[in-house]
This record gives sequence, C-alpha cells and structure tokens, in this order.
Amino acid sequence: MITADNITSHEFIGLNTEIIQSTNPQVIGLNGRIINETKSMFTINTENGSKSIAKSNNNWKFSIGGKNIVVEGSKIAKRPFDRIGGKA
Repeated sequence: MITADNITSHEFIGLNTEIIQSTNPQVIGLNGRIINETKSMFTINTENGSKSIAKSNNNWKFSIGGKNIVVEGSKIAKRPFDRIGGKA
C-alpha cells in the first residue's frame, strides 16, 4: 500500500499527479495521469495530450488516500527498477 512514508519506493505509473513547483513556470499546474516513467522523465496523459516532463526540475503532488503528498523530483530521479529496489 502506498503511503506518504513509502511513496518514493513505489511505482508511479497510473497515479494522478500535478506539478506544484518548477524551474519552468509554464508547467506549474500541469496535471494528469502518469503513463510512463524513465530515469529522468515522467510521461503524463493530460487534457491536451501526452507530455514528457523532467522529474528533477519539479516538485510533484500526488493524492493518495485523500491526502496530498509532495515529492521533490530530485529524490525520485532514478530508474524505476533501482528506486523500487529490484535485484537481478
């Protein structure tokens, strides 16, 4: 179960998100569902189509269980496999 304490160790694909702080003022407020994730990017399905946004330049808001959780992009800018803790 995803909580505020362990969100950085979970899968982000399928979660709704919003950018609340960014080095690029044009993307603040961008929101939608994450449809893909790489080491440094989220692909978000928005009302205006898919957008690829860098993780590390932004602070991301996720709504989990009725609570808003803010995550610094620099803390999640890793390959999903490495962040989740998978071993080969």
